[in-house]
Amino acid sequence: MSLTSAATDPSVLRDYAFEWALVDVETSGLVPRRDRVLSVAVVTLGPDGEQTGEFSTLLDPGCDPGPVHVHGLTAERLRGAPAFEQVAERIGALLEGRVLVAHNAQFDYDFLAHEFARAGLRLPVARRLCTLALNRRVDPPTDDLRLGTLAAHYGVPQMKAHDALDDTRVLAGVLRASLREAAQLDLSLPLVACPPRQDARFAPKPPKTPCAFRNPGRLTAGGPLVQGMKVAVTGETVTARADLLLRAAAAGLNMVSSVSRHTSALVTNDPEAGSAKARRARTEGVPVIDEAAFLRLLGDVRPGVPHEGAQPESAAVPSPGSAALPAVPTPRGPEAVVAAEAVMAAEAVMAAEAVMAAEAADTEVAAPALPDSAARTEPAPPAAGPKPGRRPGKPRGPLSGRRVLVLGGTHPDAVAARTRVVELGGAAAINLSAGVTDVVVLDGGDSDRRLPRISALLLPVHDAAWLVAPVVTATERADERRTAAHVLPRGGVVDLPLQRGRGPAHRWTVTASWAQQTACEIDVVAFVLDEDEQVSFDEDFVFYGAPENPGGTVRLLSDGPTEQTVSVDLATLPPSARKVVIAAAIDGSPAFGDVGALHIVSGPGSSAAALAQATLDAATTERTMLLAEIYRRERSWRLRAVGQGYDHGLGVLARGYGVEVAD
Repeated sequence: MSLTSAATDPSVLRDYAFEWALVDVETSGLVPRRDRVLSVAVVTLGPDGEQTGEFSTLLDPGCDPGPVHVHGLTAERLRGAPAFEQVAERIGALLEGRVLVAHNAQFDYDFLAHEFARAGLRLPVARRLCTLALNRRVDPPTDDLRLGTLAAHYGVPQMKAHDALDDTRVLAGVLRASLREAAQLDLSLPLVACPPRQDARFAPKPPKTPCAFRNPGRLTAGGPLVQGMKVAVTGETVTARADLLLRAAAAGLNMVSSVSRHTSALVTNDPEAGSAKARRARTEGVPVIDEAAFLRLLGDVRPGVPHEGAQPESAAVPSPGSAALPAVPTPRGPEAVVAAEAVMAAEAVMAAEAVMAAEAADTEVAAPALPDSAARTEPAPPAAGPKPGRRPGKPRGPLSGRRVLVLGGTHPDAVAARTRVVELGGAAAINLSAGVTDVVVLDGGDSDRRLPRISALLLPVHDAAWLVAPVVTATERADERRTAAHVLPRGGVVDLPLQRGRGPAHRWTVTASWAQQTACEIDVVAFVLDEDEQVSFDEDFVFYGAPENPGGTVRLLSDGPTEQTVSVDLATLPPSARKVVIAAAIDGSPAFGDVGALHIVSGPGSSAAALAQATLDAATTERTMLLAEIYRRERSWRLRAVGQGYDHGLGVLARGYGVEVAD
């Protein structure tokens, strides 16, 4: 089947003509550094969309195949199949020189990268395209963006789900249709550059064990250590550093890698040392003790107060010198994600009707403590919300169910226009997509390169005065699917629905996107924080250089050059984790005033129906912005749209959350 159709001018597809390698893998689990590929299929397409090759095979992973009831690949069925290294070169030949395509492409890419690394070979992929990210740009009128849903929407037959070869053939049809839609909208493709992925970083890393106890505060002179105290170590130690940290952690102390105002004590044999930790301890007045005193105190660590939800047996104090092994989270196979997303996709829509919450105490924008020298933009007053205790239904207004794209204007004028759209019950768009129902043109917007395309699509175009009292006609489309996601104002809060009363969704995602013509680099990051608004260890700072924290509970997914997703496993976050803060930072001198608004969408899984969305505008000079936070509220979780900007860079923000950042 060709990319072109009777309704498509072949000339508009010239920017979408690539050699493609469509890939699907079935796996024994969800963690590429731990789990294995059980089957793989590759279908190659030429620039015209015609199929040029095909290969598929089962693989013997040499391990338990995992959720057989999902993929149907039993150990008996896989016995006698080749090992991955036996077919790696053949797969590599199909991938060489082509753009790798998959639905949720980072998943397939990472699994292939690890398998090639285990085989001692180079994964020959320079770029990849995610059809999930592409369809987020297209925004078709579907309930969700799962492969099967898109296949039904685009008229692509699906014979057998979770069969690698059939899924790849379905993917080919979805790609062809998605490219045609992208061409109609003149969208750029979200191609992602792929670095070499075959080095030692792919070795499995044991998860660190979060402390099970609340921080009781500072160590007092002559007083004992108490479980949960945050203790840092700096300088040379007589005891091997690893042994010292292990003994302290086994006793229930929270051994941290940096010093902040929440640190209980610093252990050092040179109190006058010039290390960053020692300097910060002197500045913050943190008690300093030497190694010998610390070892004596370790012999009598007093019981602490467990975090809410911690296992009771964790309160026991190990004998001095004993070593507790790190707790490894229970692996969860693909069936857990599929089941959770299926349940949550339905329940999120129903829950969004009744559980929107914005109590006065919850509309305050939380931010880390920062040095006085860090310039900061004060938040605008939050939009008026419902009275405390009230749980409103879906917000209504003249623009309810409509998605409005604002073109032109100064940054403040564009911010005011998008804010007005939300006040009127609509959603503010930052890019042209199939979901846009109206366009507002401010001063200077008539030169926007998208206007000819907007005219060809017959979209209603309005001036700024339309936003005073907009009039819409019944003939203009505003499909009901898009009203399911709550449009949150800055500071708005929504409860995350529970999974049939048993707990939150297995994975909750927050996807941030920005204007596709943005020239500067924007990095989305996440911090896993405790009750002191501090990371337990530096590895709970998730960013492009470390896209997964040790327990795998928080991951950063790169879906395209103007879109990134943070995935949070709420079910396995340790009790010490009270909040996950998601932020964005600009690399270099530009500010968010140059970029414009960022759009966030949140839901139970990357392809499920969204529960909430928000369009966040910083003022003019900010280079760092808090986008959202997912936080505990008693035994439930909530999502807040933040939109707080700072003039400083990411390093200052990270230090405010207790991350040790090299100068």
